[in-house]
Amino acid sequence: MLAFNHEERHRYDDIIDLPHHVSKTHPQMPLSDRAAQFAPFAALTAHGEAVKETARLTDERIEIDEDCRAALDLKLLQIHRQQDTHPSATITYFVPDRQKTGGAYVETVGRVKKIDEYERAVILTDGTKIPADEIIDIVL
Repeated sequence: MLAFNHEERHRYDDIIDLPHHVSKTHPQMPLSDRAAQFAPFAALTAHGEAVKETARLTDERIEIDEDCRAALDLKLLQIHRQQDTHPSATITYFVPDRQKTGGAYVETVGRVKKIDEYERAVILTDGTKIPADEIIDIVL
């Protein structure tokens, strides 16, 4: 236990009961601002986001062989012939990642509005545009 001598114990007796000083020229700082000065310093917030982005996994693009491509072309032709009836299809395709190599495979179910031969894309009735070169599977 610490021992204090008599002088240390009464060092501030002359000012302890004085009124709290309030400046006449400067307004008092709001409590919310006073609390903010004790908030932790967050110098590495961007670093955490960079680590998360690096850790995020992407899929590699699957290169399909000529037989699979021919089978997909036949299904696209079949859809093209029936596009007046807006046939329903489940289409699996690759979506490239905008920030890193790779991407993700997406499966969407919808009714085909048309096949745009100029842009080589399948357009669904909900407005989704799927590049034909990215399609790896079609189920009618």
